[in-house]
Amino acid sequence: MPRAASRGGPAAERGTGADGRSEAGRGAASGAGPSGGTRTGTGRSWPSASGPAAGRARRGPLPRVAVPARRAAFRPVAIRTARDAVTAAALYLRWLGYRDVRRADQRPPSGIGLAARGLVAQVDPTVHPATPRDVECLWLTAMTESARCVYFSLAGYEDEARSRADALRVALFVLDLTGTPQPVNGSAGELLAPGA
Repeated sequence: MPRAASRGGPAAERGTGADGRSEAGRGAASGAGPSGGTRTGTGRSWPSASGPAAGRARRGPLPRVAVPARRAAFRPVAIRTARDAVTAAALYLRWLGYRDVRRADQRPPSGIGLAARGLVAQVDPTVHPATPRDVECLWLTAMTESARCVYFSLAGYEDEARSRADALRVALFVLDLTGTPQPVNGSAGELLAPGA
C-alpha cells in the first residue's frame, strides 16, 4: 500500500519542477504558504481550501481574498499653536494614505484648507465650535472638485453642524491637544477603515 505524503514530510516527497526548485520553494516565491494558504506580511499562513484534500473535491482557482493592510501606529504632534494643528491634520491625512497633502488653492471662510488627490480638508484651530455653515462650505468646495471632505476642529461642532455633516457625509474629527484626531461621526469612521 503506498505511503501517503505527510504535510511536514521531506522536500523529496513533495517533488521538484522543471526548474529544479521544489513545489514548496515555488509556493513561497508566489506568496502561497506551505499549506496552500495565502501568506501575509507577518509571515503567517492563513488556511485556505486549496490544499491536497480540497483539490480532489473542487476544481478551478479559488477567488483571491484581499487582506486588509495594517497601518503603523499614528505618531501625533502636540498642539500648541494653530500651525501645530495644521501639521497634526496633515500628518494624519498622510497616515491615512493621502501622500500629496498640501495647502488648498481655495481659502475656506474660516480655518486653513488642505488638499490632496481626491480629498479636501479644513482645519479649524479656533476656540469656537464649527457651525453648519462651515461644514456646508467645505462640502460645496469638495463637490466642485469631486473630492471627499474632512473637517478637523479643536473646539468640536455645534449639534446642527454634526447633523448637517451626517446628511452630507462630511467626515468630522476633533483634534485633542496631543495632536491625535478623534473621529466624531460615521463618515470619519469609514475614512479610517482599511482600503478607504
